[in-house]
Amino acid sequence: MKNKSSDASEVVILECCWVVELRSKTDVSVVLKLQSGEPDLHLEAASKPGCGSWAVAAREENSEGLRDKIQRLRRLIMEIKEERASDEAQQFLPSSQLDSLGEPQFTSIQRIANEPKLEFSLACKDLVAATRDRKLNTFIQVSVVHPAEHILTRYSSTEIVEGTKDPLFLTGVTFPPEYPIYEETKIKLTVYDVKDKSQDTVRTSVLPDHKEPRADVGRSFLGCATFRVGDLVKSKEQQLTLTLRTSDGGKTVGTIEVNLVKMGELEEGETDHITADTQDQKCALVRECTATEGISGKDNLPSLNAVLRNPVCKLYRFPTSDNKWMRIREQMAETTLSFHVPKELINLHIKEDMRRNQDLKDLGELAPHWDNMRKSVIAHCDQMLSMYQDTLAELGKHTGSSFKSSCSKGEKTLEFIPINLHLQRMHVHSPRLKDALYDVITVGAPAAHFQGFKNGGLRKLLSKFEAERRNTGYQCIYYSPENTAKAKEVLSNINHLQPLISSHADLLLSSASQRSPDSLKNSLKMLSEKTELFVHAFKDQLVRSALLALYTARPGCVLKKPAVPRNSAEEGADAQHQEHPSQMKRQDSIPHHSEYDEEEWDRVWANVAKSLNCLIAMVDRLLEKDNISNIKEGENEPSAADCQVLHTGGDWYEQLYPLVITLKDCMGEVVTRAKQSMAFVLLQELACGLPQCLMLTLRRDIVFSQALAGLVCGFVIKLHTGLHDQGFLQQLHTVGLLVQYEGLLSTYSEEAGMLEDMAVGISDLQKVMFKVIEAKSDDFLPIITGRREHYIIEVQLPAKMFELLPQEIKEGKLLRMYPVLFNVGINEQQTLAERFGDTTLQENINQENLELLKEYYKLFTEKMPPDCLPHFQEQNDLKGLLESLHQNIQAKKRKNVEIMWLAATICRKLNGVRFTCCKSAKDRTSMSVTLEQCSILRDEHQLHKDFFIRALDCMRSADTALLTAGKGKCVLTVSCFLATRSLEMLDFCVLLLFSFFGVPRILSNPEVIPKVSTYLLWCTLHNPFLENTALSCFLTTSFVSAIVVF
Repeated sequence: MKNKSSDASEVVILECCWVVELRSKTDVSVVLKLQSGEPDLHLEAASKPGCGSWAVAAREENSEGLRDKIQRLRRLIMEIKEERASDEAQQFLPSSQLDSLGEPQFTSIQRIANEPKLEFSLACKDLVAATRDRKLNTFIQVSVVHPAEHILTRYSSTEIVEGTKDPLFLTGVTFPPEYPIYEETKIKLTVYDVKDKSQDTVRTSVLPDHKEPRADVGRSFLGCATFRVGDLVKSKEQQLTLTLRTSDGGKTVGTIEVNLVKMGELEEGETDHITADTQDQKCALVRECTATEGISGKDNLPSLNAVLRNPVCKLYRFPTSDNKWMRIREQMAETTLSFHVPKELINLHIKEDMRRNQDLKDLGELAPHWDNMRKSVIAHCDQMLSMYQDTLAELGKHTGSSFKSSCSKGEKTLEFIPINLHLQRMHVHSPRLKDALYDVITVGAPAAHFQGFKNGGLRKLLSKFEAERRNTGYQCIYYSPENTAKAKEVLSNINHLQPLISSHADLLLSSASQRSPDSLKNSLKMLSEKTELFVHAFKDQLVRSALLALYTARPGCVLKKPAVPRNSAEEGADAQHQEHPSQMKRQDSIPHHSEYDEEEWDRVWANVAKSLNCLIAMVDRLLEKDNISNIKEGENEPSAADCQVLHTGGDWYEQLYPLVITLKDCMGEVVTRAKQSMAFVLLQELACGLPQCLMLTLRRDIVFSQALAGLVCGFVIKLHTGLHDQGFLQQLHTVGLLVQYEGLLSTYSEEAGMLEDMAVGISDLQKVMFKVIEAKSDDFLPIITGRREHYIIEVQLPAKMFELLPQEIKEGKLLRMYPVLFNVGINEQQTLAERFGDTTLQENINQENLELLKEYYKLFTEKMPPDCLPHFQEQNDLKGLLESLHQNIQAKKRKNVEIMWLAATICRKLNGVRFTCCKSAKDRTSMSVTLEQCSILRDEHQLHKDFFIRALDCMRSADTALLTAGKGKCVLTVSCFLATRSLEMLDFCVLLLFSFFGVPRILSNPEVIPKVSTYLLWCTLHNPFLENTALSCFLTTSFVSAIVVF
């Protein structure tokens, strides 16, 4: 220390003291209070900023901080030594490992296609604690030294095992197929002792690579060890025992065992017992040594590289009830379908809207009222079409990740993209049970987040819009949604069948010119079938009534009979007279200079069938004469009459050509009139609700796009995993595929609007059908065709996989989907909805979808034999589960998660596809998925009952969150859940306190506080997903803190 203008005069060593910075505006002093009891030491600075610098320096420059710096320096020196050793070893690599440029060639690890390159499990023995009486809470951090870069990269870590010096870690280490790992790669294992578990997992989960955690975060370094991957792979027992040493390489602090893991391998050999200490218990586990032979590829799944991207894998080993090991590989992957499906869908919307706009322009001349209406509709449609085109262009520019993170859910350019669409797969290998795969698709609730939920979601908006449309009688003609959908179907059939009929007619003429009887018969058969479908498409009263309505909208018209245009036969004459009196009054002012013949449409429509009958008769006559000629060829000298017959039937083409032209002309006349009449119906639909109609269509397209992307992903994955299951394939083409959505949205505030959007979007998936085709190229992405009311998804498979399908699917049979949604709100907002709001929306959705599920089950039991269910299921179980689900829905119990578990179980028993959704597919979704996975391990694979909570903690470990937090999607841990939700919980406590008792009463009546505290604690612990006791303690502390604030 020194004076302002002098040299250093005194040295103060800071050992046991604490620093106090005076907070007054004028005082520039820092006080050091000594723990020894000596007088306080006052340090005065020249200015206030200088005072702050003194305070920071005094706090950091102490002996403890110096020791931490020395410790970090030692670790850095050890890492530099390892890198230098690696550099020196590289100089002595044999020439066979160097390429022509002098770069080292590394030895690849032999593996099976689509399987991880390397997997191993970890365990420690005889760890030494810093103090004799301390119980260790340890975890292992895994880092990788890449041989080409010589850079230490933090890769993963295990869970924390508490209270033992011989920790057995249930979380393993796995390297995915594309990870660059070789036999020369070094892996560093660092063991830490955690002082404060919750503090460590929260504060270090966001550390970047190459950054060591500070010592004050609650962990301390015990020791480390390093090994080469090649040593593990080539070891005789496929096991390494390494010595753990301190950072200076001197002191031994225990050993660590590394065991190579091969999923799907039947474990045989000697066993040894490892005692795994858990909280308040000890359980003797059996570890069976893995055999050295390689495993067969019989269980390998087909490649999904065209669909899945960037897999994140985790490996676990859990004990079973009979003290055997089961192995679990958990995989999460993105999908390219997140962007591919919406882009394909938007492209279809653009083409459909362009055709509709052109049909409106082709309506011909209209009366001024209708013409102005058409111009307004077309202007609005052109604006909407431009918006679709701009969105498609922006999506075409997108590069980077193949999914949309939750932070982007409000971006307009990405509103068609689903949020956090991922595959969550669990592969279970049990010692006595068959290997099993459990897939869950996780995705954010399909909803129009950019448009907002101020006025509710689609369910409410569509109902309100339909009610308003019924009251617009003067402005336009009202057609029901069913009739509007039918008009779109007629237009679609016209656009589809007319080119086919023309093509088959040309083939018929081609066959006639070649005088090929067999080809002529086949062409006529195809032409007849398509023409009959064409004629049948117009057997509807809607076309007749729309033609009459369109005639009244022309600049001049008069009716032979004072009839009123009818919307459909079902709606009745009286109702129609009430709908259109004002319409007819408007037309009375138009000059009448023409007549409308109501029977003309019947004649035009019937001419198509008559033309076809004439064509069929002519072909039959030609074929009959051809048979006669063939018979006469066997005679020596045909008579003169026979020669006349042969001459008459000579040129088939000339005799069929006029009839084909007549058929095409009649068909063209029908198409012109039908397209105009149906376009007029669509004009009424659009005109009745501009611009709300188009905005609702946009919102519905957005929600449907998100839902469809998830459905296509789920179908493709389910098809790949079920290719060898003949029962599933038979169910697929006989009954269809059950698609079950588990919703975790609340019915409060904005999430109620999201739930309304989601319900409509999932319901719209019923108009989607799938078709499996053989791929003709290396592009295996699905192809989407159709229109808004009917889509066909063509899934492409390689030739070898395509051959595994039943004949019905290979012949192009369309596969139906049966989507169902069951929602149970489980967060704090649902508590508010149940106490102060309304849960009718959730109850109605669950009841409606229960009926759909029963309908699917009925079809299944009628068309499928019982032995098609999975081997561990029985059909009688399904009846009981459905009845239990029905009772739980009727009970209207608060936060009844039994509904979700029952629906999920029924879905798995029926070979369905599982989806789990919340607002963003993060917190609630991940908590639900991990709980479901552990429940499956317990119920289906005999997970040891004492390890259920520990297994749950492993799957919710901080490491998985670390690997995926940057993606905006993770299998979130309890600790990560605390970090993100604690402030929200605290706000929730404050809100409930205000709502129940009011601020004055809380502050003035201390007796109220314990009662409120008890109630708030019950509300939070009532959440079914909060299984961890540490979380309960945290929430209790949060509530007490909230009350103390008041």
